Amino acid sequence: MTALQSDPSPVLLFETINAYQRTEALKGAIELSLFTAIGEGNETPEAVARRCQASERGIRILCDYLTTMGFLVKEGSRYHLTPDSALFLTESSPAYMGGSIDFLLSPRLTGAFDNIAEAVRKGGTALPGAGFVEAENPVWVTFARAMMPMMRLPAQRLVETVPCAENRPLKILDIAAGHGLFGIAFAQRYPHAEVTAVDWPNVLEVARENALATGLEGCYRTLPGDAFTVNYGEGYDLALLTNFLHHFDPPTCERLLRKVHAALADGGRAVTLEFVPEPDRISPPAAAGFSLMMLGTTPAGDAYTFPEFDAMFRQAGFTRSALHPLPPTVQQAVVSYK
Repeated sequence: MTALQSDPSPVLLFETINAYQRTEALKGAIELSLFTAIGEGNETPEAVARRCQASERGIRILCDYLTTMGFLVKEGSRYHLTPDSALFLTESSPAYMGGSIDFLLSPRLTGAFDNIAEAVRKGGTALPGAGFVEAENPVWVTFARAMMPMMRLPAQRLVETVPCAENRPLKILDIAAGHGLFGIAFAQRYPHAEVTAVDWPNVLEVARENALATGLEGCYRTLPGDAFTVNYGEGYDLALLTNFLHHFDPPTCERLLRKVHAALADGGRAVTLEFVPEPDRISPPAAAGFSLMMLGTTPAGDAYTFPEFDAMFRQAGFTRSALHPLPPTVQQAVVSYK
């Protein structure tokens, strides 16, 4: 036996089989406002239980479990928030992400993984029809509302990564805009920007609300319909493709990208936000693991490597693409040039 090998152990097996308990513990803590309670200064099981209207025994067991997970720190009989928990899981924080469970742990999404064996047999989702990419799927309204806090930081990093001219008009096409935060972030940074947001009509209501809330109604236009068939118009400086291409196979992506290419002005750029694994397709884990999400929810989607994206964009007529990390997020930007 070499130094790189170790004795067989069932630990990983049991930890993985029981991993649903970690998910449900975090979900329960968010639903109880447990992190908010501790952030308010309720640090003992008794005080947290009183604030959360729960049993002291239940709170003690849940807090101990959350401590083993790394969401809390325990000193004696008192619990404290970690920096991550304080920022992302207390309801008074502007970066609060607890609401993302409305989408990420919705029965519609988790149910897509009830029969992974069948999805593997098919090579695509075991859900009826086209799964999450069926026309006007109401799940995307839930996504648009629930995922906004999680997308604010990537939107800011994307604007920082894609500089634009300050003193001339900037025409932006935001495809599958969802909540609209990416187009809105560019419009907030560049006062001469005009945004056209494309999505299903019910989803665009969320984007429109967010544009109005940020005072951008004068430069924000919505274009309802199917991104593959609606008439975009032309002359755009930027086309935003955020968290969209992974839903489709390469030929379908190329068909859309040819349409995007035609809508861009000379010198225009397509800006893609994606989970981009390395060519080995197993690293980094968060990006590589996104392929399973696509297997469970779509007929043919995937997490594509940068060489795969580069090939798709070149096939669609783009001259070159560049990959840009967006730390501390796990996603990356692919900027493609007409």
